[in-house]
Amino acid sequence: MASFMTDLRLFNSLTRQLETFQPVHPGEARVYTCGPTVYNYPHIGNMRAYVFADVLGRTLSFKGYKLTHVINITDVGHLTDDADAGEDKLEKAAAENAQSIWQIARHYTEAYWADIKALNIREPAKWSIATDYVPQMIEFAKGIADQHCYELDSGLYFDVTTVADYGRLARAVTDEGEGRIQPVDGKRNAADFAIWRKTPPGETRQMEWDSPWGRGAPGWHLECSVMSGDLLGFPFDIHTGGIDHREIHHPNEIAQNQAHCHSDASGANIWMHNNFLVERSGKMSKSSGEFLRLQLLIDRGYHPLAYRMMCLQAHYRSELEFSWEGLGAALVRLKRMVMGIERLRLDALSVPRGQADMSLYQVDEAISDDLNTARALVIAESIANLGDYESDRLDAVYSIDQILGLRLDELTRTDLRIRPKAATIAEPEIEAILAQRKEARAAKDFTTSDRLRDELAALGVEVMDGDPLGWDWKLGA
Repeated sequence: MASFMTDLRLFNSLTRQLETFQPVHPGEARVYTCGPTVYNYPHIGNMRAYVFADVLGRTLSFKGYKLTHVINITDVGHLTDDADAGEDKLEKAAAENAQSIWQIARHYTEAYWADIKALNIREPAKWSIATDYVPQMIEFAKGIADQHCYELDSGLYFDVTTVADYGRLARAVTDEGEGRIQPVDGKRNAADFAIWRKTPPGETRQMEWDSPWGRGAPGWHLECSVMSGDLLGFPFDIHTGGIDHREIHHPNEIAQNQAHCHSDASGANIWMHNNFLVERSGKMSKSSGEFLRLQLLIDRGYHPLAYRMMCLQAHYRSELEFSWEGLGAALVRLKRMVMGIERLRLDALSVPRGQADMSLYQVDEAISDDLNTARALVIAESIANLGDYESDRLDAVYSIDQILGLRLDELTRTDLRIRPKAATIAEPEIEAILAQRKEARAAKDFTTSDRLRDELAALGVEVMDGDPLGWDWKLGA
């Protein structure tokens, strides 16, 4: 690792304080991220969690660590809420769509992967698929069952009083436990949770396995404990997820890890959580029907990296409000950076390439302060828009983009034009009319210029003569 590197300090949800990153294995960083339950398309709030985890991974790589990042795919076991009884999300989706559960899982996994690619999120070292690990889950449960679990007609349950300081991650303070956990007859404690859920008598699930506690399926929480431990080893460095996991899912993972490791340790040294993306119209809930998918933003004509920019503008632990106006502003900000880099790149062609300047030190300080991407963006912008174009500045921008992931080495202003999917006019036709209009304006034939502008407007093309970034056009949404 380079000698100028600042110590990386990250906010640990478990201790509620900033801590200096100290890897379990020198020179390595092992990270586990809770992935999607693939019963539906991810909404853009879901995708914020993976932009955050990607920035974390990029930062660790930038700082010289050998990164092993695992993201799981939950294709079984997650119920329609966080209760211990009810329908599995995949089983429910399969029934509603008259498809096999395997078809449902594959379709939505591929949709999620498409969003990952569109947002320039790096592939993890391993995509761990829950159904591939069911035998290991059964063995894990057998290993902790005698001391930590008890059996009911509905399944095998974990007794949370058998581990130290249960719920310390969530900071639960009520005897009743978290409100989303529904009561189950026979549970010893309200917060006890299912390790294995038996298939109810008379029912058959598409996904079920034989176990010492009857035919059924693993509990959702069991999956992540098994896969993280199997692929990264206990203890590993960092576990990430959305802030909604901090209340139930991750405390239950920690309890299982304690039981399995015969230790009070949580399994991961640092637990990190990104905050919510909020949207005032209510379209951030999948139950609302039409919810905000990344594909909807793309269909409206926005480049997906405009949404990545929007995420980077806010600290990952802050709430981020989504609006179309805010997305448009993020797009303009990205366009300004790209234009500055295009000028920088052209000028740098005639100058020998040098080393990155002091800006890299500033970026390292910013990103080492709990992934402060907002500060890192300002530094990158200042380099891109300086008037003194030197090759080391181009090197610096590209180095910073190793963390930001905005593809600044290849993105062009043309890529960022707003092009709604529903547009009926092709770009070559737009460019041909614009060329005529530029000739008319050069000849001071403003009558023809106005006529061509109105012709474009009738086709849904807005010519932005007053664009502060230069003369451009966009297609109306």
